[in-house]
Amino acid sequence: MAGIKKVKKKYMQIRLAAAVVLGLSASGAYAQDTVRYTGNTLSNVDYHHGQLSPAIGVHSIEVLRANREHPEMAEGSGWTYNHAPMLAYWNNKFYLEYLSDKTGESVPPGQTLLATSADGYNWSKPVVLFPPYKIPDGTTKEGHPGVAHNLYAVMHQRMGFFTSKKKRLLSLGFYGICLDDHDDPNDGKGIGRVVREILPDGNFGPIYFVHYNPKWNAKNTSYPFYTSSKDKGFIEACNELMANPLMMMQWVEETDRKDPLIPLKKEYKAFNFYHLPDGRVVGLWKYALTSISNDGGKTWPENAVRAPGFVNSNAKIWGQRTSDGRYATVYNPSEFRWPLAISTSDNGLDYKDLLLVNGEISTMRYGGNYKSYGPQYVRGIIEGDGVPPDGKLWVAYSMNKEDIWVSSIPVPVISATNQYADEVFDKMPDGQELKYWNTFSPVWAPVKIEKTADGTKALVLRDKDPYDYAKAERVIPASKRVAVEFSVIPAQSNTGLLHIEFQDTKGSPAARLIFDADSLIKIKAGYRNSGVTKYEAGKQYDIRVELNTATRSYTISVNGSNKSNKIFFAPVHAIERVVFRTGEVRRFPDADTPTDQDYDLKNPGEPVAEAAFFIKSFKTALLK
Repeated sequence: MAGIKKVKKKYMQIRLAAAVVLGLSASGAYAQDTVRYTGNTLSNVDYHHGQLSPAIGVHSIEVLRANREHPEMAEGSGWTYNHAPMLAYWNNKFYLEYLSDKTGESVPPGQTLLATSADGYNWSKPVVLFPPYKIPDGTTKEGHPGVAHNLYAVMHQRMGFFTSKKKRLLSLGFYGICLDDHDDPNDGKGIGRVVREILPDGNFGPIYFVHYNPKWNAKNTSYPFYTSSKDKGFIEACNELMANPLMMMQWVEETDRKDPLIPLKKEYKAFNFYHLPDGRVVGLWKYALTSISNDGGKTWPENAVRAPGFVNSNAKIWGQRTSDGRYATVYNPSEFRWPLAISTSDNGLDYKDLLLVNGEISTMRYGGNYKSYGPQYVRGIIEGDGVPPDGKLWVAYSMNKEDIWVSSIPVPVISATNQYADEVFDKMPDGQELKYWNTFSPVWAPVKIEKTADGTKALVLRDKDPYDYAKAERVIPASKRVAVEFSVIPAQSNTGLLHIEFQDTKGSPAARLIFDADSLIKIKAGYRNSGVTKYEAGKQYDIRVELNTATRSYTISVNGSNKSNKIFFAPVHAIERVVFRTGEVRRFPDADTPTDQDYDLKNPGEPVAEAAFFIKSFKTALLK
């Protein structure tokens, strides 16, 4: 009963915070120049993708697939709560830091890990950056009856990196105290913030405390204070960090609320910021709270407001200026933590559209404390922490607080095209083959351009994940009559699955073609699947599908066979997307699914026999 009361108390605290936010919004939403959403598009949480049109060319890549049974296939420790990733680009590499607990949120022990990548697609195995920290026995927290005994800290940080003016990269973390499963590590009563330098050769400097919370100091903690370092450049970088009010605003939750370092001492969470052309600074917090500072972040209006028109709940929102001089916010536009979407603005204040970044919810394999479903807690590369040379907007986030993902979003951000596809992948420039494709690429179900047996290039979807799938999606001009041609080589005929769907702008499919595990090519015909022809492993299948939305019908031709007339299983106004997916449609969880999940799935850490499908070409054309 005590545990249930604590859960209810936590829930009421969250709802109270939301009510306060709404109250602030109602009291002064237009009292100041502010961020606002003026578009008409809203997400529908009955669908994982929210029925949003995708931002064209987004590639979503899984960095870490949690694995308790085989830690060597993950990060080495097998911990299954992985969350709050942060990004930096430095020394020609992406750096991704995330925190990890053994099974669930705020359940000790905790640690922070780091992964790196030269291109954002191929990531190193994560290594421990800040290890578990033993809390002295007998430690207590004001207002809590618990007493620490054989207890380790949990990590909680809203800031991961800082790049100094002399290009030294600091990594940061915070050791918090949770005396039970529902205690808060970010209540200002933790131990303190640690720092260590990431060196150009990939090694790390020593761990230091850079800032203590009350009651903690160099005498009762396990790491020295940063000023004891013999590296004057390191001390200089730390001092530079703490002299920057925009960096300090990110510390407000974990640091003592009365700390003089914090410019705005409010209970606002997960601060991030960007600069407007006139030098003002836009601040963003959870619940789409927003405010503007006129002096570089040194001072802020007393009360933030909820950004008018924005839909966002107790999850992070990310904002930044993009490489084309415009602005973007990336967040979950719902009361839930799906979908992950992007909204863009010309001036950094008026946001007019809402497009899909990641509309998938991978199956949660491991239950745990406060593990929410969906792609969430998004963070990009903060001003000063590097600019990737590709000009894309890169963001990191967790999936279900279990796996770690990144997405690359092309700039400028667009959602429509007037060009029909004519793509033979082997004839396309290296690295440009998937420029207009949206991909969802788990560790065990990757989507890549690969060489086939004859040495030519193909778009390859592989899948050995029993709980996830590979997906590649191509946006085409909205068409009432369209021909779609593609060539597929299945590597097997007795396992795996490939769906090819023809969808409208909201992701609603009208027709589905299936390479099934029983060696048959099928179509979805109403309730049932209907056979079209057999297929063999290693053989190329040239398929042409002609679709007519007015008659709700389509024809199929396989390797030049006579056209077979079929009826849509659902009506659409126009075909705008073609999807290749190595798994069945997912509808779990939904808005009524209980949270938290308190069970593990069967054999979550074991791969299955791999299936692979090689797509050699893809063409579309308007039919008259």
